Amino acid sequence: MESLEEKLAKLPPDLKQEAHDFIDFLLNKVQKKQEKLTLNWAGCLKQYKDQFSSVQLQKKALEWR
Repeated sequence: MESLEEKLAKLPPDLKQEAHDFIDFLLNKVQKKQEKLTLNWAGCLKQYKDQFSSVQLQKKALEWR
């Protein structure tokens, strides 16, 4: 089986660049999958719990978007 390097060596320069860009795209895609969602914002609105209901805050968040 041919190695990746051997296959790349056979490509013309413009397609080598395209292959390079595609590999960067794939690596970026993998990195994004590995990033975990953090909840470091949790509790930041507790000062408003007596002023607004959760539904009111959801509506306000939609307005801000």
